[in-house]
Amino acid sequence: QVQLQESGPGLVKPLQTLSLTCTVSGVSITTDGYDWSWIRQSPGKGLEWMGAIDYRGIFQYNPSVQSRISFSRDIAKNQVTLQLNLVTPEDTAVYYCAREVGQYWGQGTQVTVSS
Repeated sequence: QVQLQESGPGLVKPLQTLSLTCTVSGVSITTDGYDWSWIRQSPGKGLEWMGAIDYRGIFQYNPSVQSRISFSRDIAKNQVTLQLNLVTPEDTAVYYCAREVGQYWGQGTQVTVSS
């Protein structure tokens, strides 16, 4: 069974760096044909696609956060990591990792940016 689980801090101070890790089980992140995405949702707002890394390790970022975002992966641990620099309160959201094929989502993790 495919499962995704996000982990990371729940509170980050403004201008610091947010790091979140998505641990995947049930399928390798290198399996042909799958993209691994990061999506967030702010309170009272819709979903915002942040970017994705495909099975080859190629990244795509939403232009709205492109200057501050980066992805990495650890194949041995079957993990994908999101790094978001220079965070502001506007980055407060529930962050999800997801596999586009099959629409598998993690449960999400709440991140609050506040001093």
